[in-house]
Parts: sequence; structure tokens; C-alpha cells
Amino acid sequence: MTTLFEEVFVMTLPTTTKAIGFYEGFELKGDQPGFQDLVLPMPVLKAQDLLVQVQAVSVNPVDTKQRQTQVKTTKPRILGFDGVGQVVAKGEAVADFALGDMVYYAGTTKRPGSNMAYQAIDSRLVAEKPTTLDVNASAALPLTSLTAWELLFEKLGFTPAPGANQGQKILVVNGAGGVGSMLMQLAKWSGLRVYATASNQNFDWLMQYGADVTLDYHQNIAEQLRAVDIVNVDGIAILYNPTNYFQMAADLIKPFGHIASLVDVQTLPIGLLKPKSASFDWEFMFTKSDYNVNMASQGRILQQVAQLVDQGVLKSTLREVIPGINAQTLTQAHRQIEGGHTKGKIVLSGEF
Repeated sequence: MTTLFEEVFVMTLPTTTKAIGFYEGFELKGDQPGFQDLVLPMPVLKAQDLLVQVQAVSVNPVDTKQRQTQVKTTKPRILGFDGVGQVVAKGEAVADFALGDMVYYAGTTKRPGSNMAYQAIDSRLVAEKPTTLDVNASAALPLTSLTAWELLFEKLGFTPAPGANQGQKILVVNGAGGVGSMLMQLAKWSGLRVYATASNQNFDWLMQYGADVTLDYHQNIAEQLRAVDIVNVDGIAILYNPTNYFQMAADLIKPFGHIASLVDVQTLPIGLLKPKSASFDWEFMFTKSDYNVNMASQGRILQQVAQLVDQGVLKSTLREVIPGINAQTLTQAHRQIEGGHTKGKIVLSGEF
């Protein structure tokens, strides 16, 4: 039965939506055509979709990579993965959400993203946002939280429960990045002892987000671990190009241990792991949504993350809010991400 509240929402929906798009991959230089402010038809919902009025979006390195590599197309490509907003319509098969719910999500690479005022998103990928955070701090969470959770608990095999991994150790390479900052918090919550690398100017950040021991990646990591009487670890998260760290990881991993990375490279000396029967896994958060495999698990993970945030266990990595969501502000955020060494998340917030 449709409520009066739902009828008002349906009656007030526009027939078009503002969006930020482009038609071919581009670099941020010169007078090359870039992002454009567009007006598009309102998305058509599938049975399991929500229509979300977007209020805040975060920009991730994957946004910049997809912008650079997009092949020429006649339809505009709309990027944006992290999104927060209000549910204003839903497909006939959606039972877990109501109109007016405030939700957050990380989306998929296969559909138009959150860089549009009204976005259609599969409800299985969505959860209600943390009640203790505003839309900006919430927008900084989904993609990095999902990636960290899947890598830590699905790929490295640790148990996702409070204190469940007491006595075990994890090495996090590039702990000060977006994924690392969430992964360290989750690792700490689950009982792991966390050893994390960064440049020494980021050591305070590492400690703030869950590291027990900080390691300078400019120096020999194994020697720094031996200095604190650590000769091996149970799991290793390589959140950077794994090529230069793979020999070290093979040396430090325990027999039957697990190593995982999220940065794609074409070749790795995987044979180094055979003597220890150790495993290596890739983590790519979009695999589930791109191939329609266990998609609902991502909604459940975001529910758990929201609960942990509201309990004070996890905190957002929001660093900067840029007012307004348009071609100019999106270009500004992409420039900052491409500058490298970004600590914390950049969020665009407000009107399109």
C-alpha cells in the first residue's frame, strides 16, 4: 500500500536530472575537453533498484583511472562510486528500504555513477548511512570500507568479530591511504596486532587509525620488524604496487599465510610462495557487482560498518569538503587525487 509520504515523493520527482559526464578519456591539462555539466533523462528503475537523490559524493583513485581510460562513446560516461543521499523512489521488488531513507553505497562500474543528482542503484549494494555522521563524513566511507573488509576478512581469512583474531599479526603496506586507514581500524577491532608502513610524516595518522607499530617504507621493512622481534606475520595487505614488495612479503609471511593486494600488475613471482604453501589474492571491490555475484554481501557489510561507526569503533577518513557538485569542483577533486600522497578522503557536497 502506498503511503501519502510516498505519493508526495512520486508526484514531486522531476523528469530530468543534472549530471557531470564526458564522452572520451582525457587528461587534466590544456584545453582538452573534460567534464561537462549535463541534463539527462531521469533513470529508469529496475525491479531491485532505488532512486537516490544524491547529496554528497567522494572521489577515489578509481575515478581518475576510469576517466583517463574511457573509450570514445556517444552516450556520456557518468563516474562516481561513493554516494550518499535520500531514497525518493524504488523498484517493485525492493522491500528493505522506505522512501525517505538516508543511504550510502559504492555502486558499480557497469552503470551511471553518483556524479548525478538522481541515481539508480541496485538496492543490494546499499545500506542506511551511519546515524552519527553527516552526509559528508558518510560519503568518505563506502568504497574504502568495502575494499578493506573484503580484503581483510574474505581474502586474508581473518574472522570479522570483536577480538576474534587475538594473537595474530598483520602487515599493512601503505597504511595511510584510504583503504589502509579503514583496514587498520577493522583489523584492530577484530583483535589483530597491526604493523603498518608509511612515510614518517604520516606516523601520527597511522597511530590515529589503528597501527600498533609504525614502519618507514623508505627503510628496510623486514629489518624494522626484526628490531621489534617480529620475524613473520599471519597476513599481509599490500595496498600499493606489489611488485617491489613481493619478495619481502614472501619472506615475512608465515607458512600457510595469506597475502592480498588491490593494485593490478601483469606479472608477479608467485612461485616464491610455494615453499610456505602461502596464498595470494586480488581484491577488487567491483567484482561482485560487475559479475552479479553475492552482491547483497556488500549491503550487509555496509550495514555492519554503519553499526561500528555508530558504536564509536570506526571513524570516517574525511579530510576535505568541496562545496557544490559540478564539472568545476569535480575537476578540482580529480586534480588533487592525481597529485598523489592524498591522506584522507575528498568529498563534494551540496547542489548539482
